[in-house]
Amino acid sequence: MADTVVSSATKEVVIGFDRPFCIIGERINPTGRKLLAAEMAAGDFSRVEADCLAQVAAGAHMLDVNAGIPLADEPAILAETVKLVQSLTDLPLSIDSSIVEALEAGLSVYQGKALVNSVTGEDEQMERVLPLVKKHGAAVVAISNDETGISEDPDVRYAVAKKIVERAADYGIPAADVVVDPLVMPIGAMGTAGRQAFAIVRKLREELGVNTTCGASNISFGLPNRHALNAVFLAMAAGAGMTSAIMNPLHQEELTGIMAADVLNGHDRDCRAWIKKFREPAAEGAGGEAAGRRGERRRRRG
Repeated sequence: MADTVVSSATKEVVIGFDRPFCIIGERINPTGRKLLAAEMAAGDFSRVEADCLAQVAAGAHMLDVNAGIPLADEPAILAETVKLVQSLTDLPLSIDSSIVEALEAGLSVYQGKALVNSVTGEDEQMERVLPLVKKHGAAVVAISNDETGISEDPDVRYAVAKKIVERAADYGIPAADVVVDPLVMPIGAMGTAGRQAFAIVRKLREELGVNTTCGASNISFGLPNRHALNAVFLAMAAGAGMTSAIMNPLHQEELTGIMAADVLNGHDRDCRAWIKKFREPAAEGAGGEAAGRRGERRRRRG
């Protein structure tokens, strides 16, 4: 059971079975955000800067950086975004693109050991992405789909993940540097999606010894009260052995679910993070008032 170590120039983050759950902030992504996409394409990164700082303040351990904008120069924009974000925070980054040239551009300017997001089980993509991961000494997210698409059968998704881990080893990339995304399905469309996710995460942990991640909001797609559902899913997934998730750390409900899972899994030593976050500060002068009341009672008894 190996740890996945990623880093910036000055800060190291470890994703592992006996570590606190790793929160990978998802906000720097123009997909579905027309205003952000237009701004980034025009060279305006003010919203990127705001999203970066907000996620850091909320408690993210890493940040995912994506510049997938139709008809834009994605490699150039991704490289510029990576440089900007690294100037604002020392958190390690996940460099996110489906375009190999964009991954290359982002990795070429990155300082540290990045997490590449992602590689699938398609032979052609593995042949292009895995050498890039090895060249830059990065870690990689392995998506459990291949040329046949996304299978509804969790055993097929496990087999694809195993193929990627084995192919990565052929390129000299250890299993510790492969973080598997088993592809969580929407529970509203597939009633067994939760059970499937937990089962495959356990199998990936016990049989392949790899760390895991997911797009946390996938489970609740199309349903009301999504944050509550996401929070419980994340806590249960962590209990099954999931070690990270790409998510929005600004949603307090989901963050609380993860922190609770860390406490109950024994990954928050002496509940320190939980107490620091949620303990109510003593009211000003409370100690003196309590002491005064005790003294008054003693005088009355005397």
